[in-house]
Amino acid sequence: MSSKACLALLLDGPLQAWGHASRFERRTTALHPTRSAVFGLIAAAFGIDKHTASEAGKLACFGTLQFTVVSLPRRSRHEEVLPMQRLEDYHTVTGIRRASGKVDQDATVQTYRHYLMDARFGVLLEGPAELLEEIAAGLRDPKWGVWLGRKCCLPASPVLVALKPDHAQAWSQLIRRVGYDGTEQLGQFDRVVEVAAGDAGADVIEDNPIAFGNPIGERHSARWIRRLPKNKP
Repeated sequence: MSSKACLALLLDGPLQAWGHASRFERRTTALHPTRSAVFGLIAAAFGIDKHTASEAGKLACFGTLQFTVVSLPRRSRHEEVLPMQRLEDYHTVTGIRRASGKVDQDATVQTYRHYLMDARFGVLLEGPAELLEEIAAGLRDPKWGVWLGRKCCLPASPVLVALKPDHAQAWSQLIRRVGYDGTEQLGQFDRVVEVAAGDAGADVIEDNPIAFGNPIGERHSARWIRRLPKNKP
């Protein structure tokens, strides 16, 4: 295999949750998978322990990879596109940790957790072939469980689709996995791509993982993205 390659992943499940600003009582979800969540999934497959000093160095290796997300809508048996929906799940939690670090066993709070339903995404990772081969091997035989944002969001199908020498071949394999004929172009689907800081139309989100074991506020760095709608027929 050449020095560069493209790895295709499929994120398909009844529930998904992709929070990048999700803390305290209201746990929201973005409308697309975050870089943090996807590389967190890969870190779990590798068995990377967030409580070790080596975690940050291992996550830094993923920084060389270009990350593209594509929305792959589900269809009904009548070939109608199923719109993605949002679910809010209500909880009460007793025995919470206060800001001081002390657990208050008598305190109860209300929490609201958001999920996506009828969502399906493809992810294309492009970069050094050797690293992508390691990721593919980890996803074939994960050391820990993998999920789609939260532990209750289990994949409905294998996450790993294909490792190919280039973007076009990986994309064709991915699109065929979900029932298309493989000739569809990327522009026919909504997608999120990474861009340089300050690019016109760019948005910035804090979802580039540094170390999941760090204190809140020090776990992620900024990433610039652009949301591209599908081409109009």
